[in-house]
Amino acid sequence: MRGHVSRAAGGRAARAGLALALLAALAPGARAASAPAPPVPRVAGSTAPVAKAGPAPATTAPPPAAGLPTYSEEVSVGWVLVPVIVRTHSGYLERLGRDDFELFVDHRPVRFRDFERRAEATTSIVLLQDLSGSMGIGGRLDASREALDFFLEHAKSGDEFAIATFAGNETQVDVPFTGDLEALREDARSWEAYGRTALHDAVAWLPQISVKGQNVKRAAILITDGVDNASTISATDAREVVRKAEIPVYVLGLESGDPYKIKPDGEKVYRYADVLNLLAAMTGGRYFSIGGPDEMKEACATIADDLRYEYILSFETSGAGDSRFRPIEVRVKSRKAAAVWTRKGYEGTSPATK
Repeated sequence: MRGHVSRAAGGRAARAGLALALLAALAPGARAASAPAPPVPRVAGSTAPVAKAGPAPATTAPPPAAGLPTYSEEVSVGWVLVPVIVRTHSGYLERLGRDDFELFVDHRPVRFRDFERRAEATTSIVLLQDLSGSMGIGGRLDASREALDFFLEHAKSGDEFAIATFAGNETQVDVPFTGDLEALREDARSWEAYGRTALHDAVAWLPQISVKGQNVKRAAILITDGVDNASTISATDAREVVRKAEIPVYVLGLESGDPYKIKPDGEKVYRYADVLNLLAAMTGGRYFSIGGPDEMKEACATIADDLRYEYILSFETSGAGDSRFRPIEVRVKSRKAAAVWTRKGYEGTSPATK
C-alpha cells in the first residue's frame, strides 16, 4: 500500500526549476545499432532504468542544484522522433509504409532515416492528476478514476504506468513506473482534493518523471479542470519544457470548455481551455473537453487508439549552426482527405543532410 507523504509548502518552485535543469542536461540520444529507434534519453549521470518490481513509496523532487539554466538556454537534440497518427473519415490508416510519408522541417523536405509502425510497441504512460480543491466538486475525481481504469483495463503486457499528482504546494510521484495495475488503482482510491492549483509547475516536471520509463514509446495524460492560480512559471515556459523533451501530452479537461469559443468582443470564453489545447497541440497530443461520462469514454478510447495506431519517423540533426525552434510538417501522399496529427516542431540544429 502506498504510504502517506505530506506535501510540504514551498516545494513547487524547486521542482519546476529542477525539471528545467534536468531537461537541459539531457544528452543527445545515441542510436543503438540493433534498434530502429534511439533509446529514451537519460539525464546525464543517471543510472539504468528502474525495474518493474512494483511501486516504490511516493517521492518528491530533491532540492535543485545551483546554477539553474534559464528558459532561453539551448537544448541539444541529436535525434528527433516524430510520432504520426493518420485518420480519414472511415478511421485510422494502419497499413501505411515509409514511401507514403513526406516530412518537412522549416518548410523544406527532409529524408527521414528510420520508419516504424508502433501498433504493438509497449508504452510508458505518466498520468498527471490534478488534486486541487476545484477537483473536489461535480464528481471530477470519480471521473478521473474512471479514466485511469479505462487505460489499465486496456493495457498490454509490457505497458507501464506512473501516477503523479499535484495540489497545494507540491507535485509528487505517488506511484513510479510499474506494471502492477492494482497498486495504481489503490493509489487512485486515496485521492482527495485540496489546496490551490499550480498546473504549469506540475507540467514542467513531466520530463523528469517520463525519463524513468523503460519503453521508448511514451506519453503523458493530464487530467485537470484547467484552473491555475499558484504556478511560479508561465504556461508558455512549461509548454516549452515538455515540447523539448518530446513527450506527447493528452489533456482530459474536465468541464474546461471549447478553446475556440469566442465572445462578441473577441475574448475567449474558456481561457483555460486555450492553454490546455496549446499544450496538447504543441507536444503532439490532443485536448478533449469533458462534459460527462460519455465524452470521457470517447476521449479515452481515442487516446488509446492514437497510441496504438502510431507511426514513428526519425532523423538526425546536423549539430551545426544555430539551435532554435524548427517547425515540422508531415504529409501523406495521395491522401488529401487524411488528417495527420504530429508534433509541431523541435528545438535544435538543422536536419543532417547525409
